[in-house]
Amino acid sequence: MTGADQTTDSKVRSLRILATTDLHANLLSHDYYSDQPDPALGLSRVATLIVQARKEAAAAGAATLLIDNGDSLYGTPIAERPMQLGDTQPAPVPRAFSMMGYDAIGLGNHDFDFGLDQLQQTLMQISCPVLCSNMRSIDPQVSLPFCKTTVLTRELPDSGDAPPLRIGLLSVLPVQTLKWAAHLLKGKVAIEDMVQTAVQQTATLRAEGCDIVIALAHTGIGPQKAAYGIENALHPLADLGVFDALIGGHTHLTLPDSRHPVSAPVVMPGAYGSHLGVIDLRVARSDTGWSVTGATSTLRPIARRRNIGGSYGGLNSLAEEHPAIVEALAADHAETRVRMAQPVGSTSRPLHSYFTFLGHDQALALVATSQAAAVRPALQNTVAGNLPLLSAAAPGKFGARSGPSNYTDVPMGQMHMRHIVDIQPFPNELRAVVLNGAQLREWLEMSAGLFNQIAPGTSGGHLLDEDRAGHNFDVIFGLQYDIDISTPARFGSDGELAHPDSHRVRNLRWKGGPVRDSQHFAMAVNSYRIGGGGNFTMAQAATRLPIPPMRVRDTICDYISGRLPRDPLEQSPSPWQLFNHPFTEAEIFTGPGARAYLSELDPARYSLHGTTQDGFLQIGFKL
Repeated sequence: MTGADQTTDSKVRSLRILATTDLHANLLSHDYYSDQPDPALGLSRVATLIVQARKEAAAAGAATLLIDNGDSLYGTPIAERPMQLGDTQPAPVPRAFSMMGYDAIGLGNHDFDFGLDQLQQTLMQISCPVLCSNMRSIDPQVSLPFCKTTVLTRELPDSGDAPPLRIGLLSVLPVQTLKWAAHLLKGKVAIEDMVQTAVQQTATLRAEGCDIVIALAHTGIGPQKAAYGIENALHPLADLGVFDALIGGHTHLTLPDSRHPVSAPVVMPGAYGSHLGVIDLRVARSDTGWSVTGATSTLRPIARRRNIGGSYGGLNSLAEEHPAIVEALAADHAETRVRMAQPVGSTSRPLHSYFTFLGHDQALALVATSQAAAVRPALQNTVAGNLPLLSAAAPGKFGARSGPSNYTDVPMGQMHMRHIVDIQPFPNELRAVVLNGAQLREWLEMSAGLFNQIAPGTSGGHLLDEDRAGHNFDVIFGLQYDIDISTPARFGSDGELAHPDSHRVRNLRWKGGPVRDSQHFAMAVNSYRIGGGGNFTMAQAATRLPIPPMRVRDTICDYISGRLPRDPLEQSPSPWQLFNHPFTEAEIFTGPGARAYLSELDPARYSLHGTTQDGFLQIGFKL
């Protein structure tokens, strides 16, 4: 943060920065997967906080700036509303952003999920600058639809003849974006290291006369020290000492937080519209221009859980929905609900993800089976068609930082389109690979890193490592194996070998017999994993097979509707279980909706330990 040795006047003025991030197109307080209102999310509620914060700033004579830090353009069904012939108004997300008067938008990795052409169509409808500083085109035919930096100005009150405050903005996202969206970006763009880009672009902005520089850093809390290409670089970016404020994102944390101190003014306002981030910068005029003399960072939640007799229940709304946003999106909302209500097929059992890290997950099994059913005919009459076919799938909704309502929960009976999106929230495409038994084993070891090490004979330890993402827990259907979490994880979350002598995966079997290292398999898997998502290096080494392009969601629809034949993988036993350690118990946190399905757990192995302040159901589980 910059400062001034002396000022030419004694008056301190303020710039209020208002920030959102990771909205994932949650524009209204409505869960389209369950088709129910949800007061814990939505830009429509954040909008009320924005209006209030602007009024406060105006009353105090402060200037304001409203920015978004990425992963906000896509993610819910309302953002996928098909454009109708004759549509003259922008799509829902650009329209909502315009109504709220955003001053700038930084891009996140998920904003590239549908490719550059779709992104360009979306950004053409956005009226404010859109930034990405560390991506550049390497294809002469590709013109990127955003700018590297922007400079905004604000007139400060009672400043006499002083020039306006010049505010420089840059935006960086993880280099891993190129892997995660490789099928859409490879050969078209390159992505530079976030920290190196920040240094270069900040110097340029300062040279252009910017008094203040703000980083829209679509990255989270990670290592303290910089290393080229790290995914979560908020600490190294803050430690550069060149930013007056940073907006974090990507990992859905809430900052500031005393557990994660950062060396510069920073906010990370959660996800899905759960919070508004506010940074108040105090500025004064010096001989060399405007400079920052102090800062305050705060979060404003849209809702808070009620404490009822020591346990936590429903939500107290702290911000009502902004009526103008609700009215403007009413037609889009109605169309989305109709589209999501389209019947697809039926299920004879509930499909949910509440116990996805304890054992068999029927929703995950449906994804894996559908993938296999789509890949199997594509491999017929090929060499790979003679290999055993497996299918890898990972949960898409598993609570954690996304909150206690973020679980797949599809009731038994008629299935609608909203249930398909609930099971498969990401627009991933289907891929097929060939790999050997040794690669399979390492793949599963990487997945098993999700669990903390739990010493035998202990209790109270948390089962899951909160720094690992649940969507990187691949379950490989068609195999059977045990996971022994009494030993340390073989791989770190970066994919590097952390404990070479440790092996958590035991008794790896196919059709009852041990899997040999030299044995070969074909496997259906999604494009995120094959593109490098989750740092599964063994996925990169697998041999890719040519199959027709198709989205995983479409394969699920085709399988449920009967357009794809029943697949033998449907009859496979549950793939994995936690290795048995007597007198050992671990704590797991799941959604309160799990209470309806507790009969699926062995009553001798679990005990309920109440509801946490965040609204999660806490369960003690015997290993």
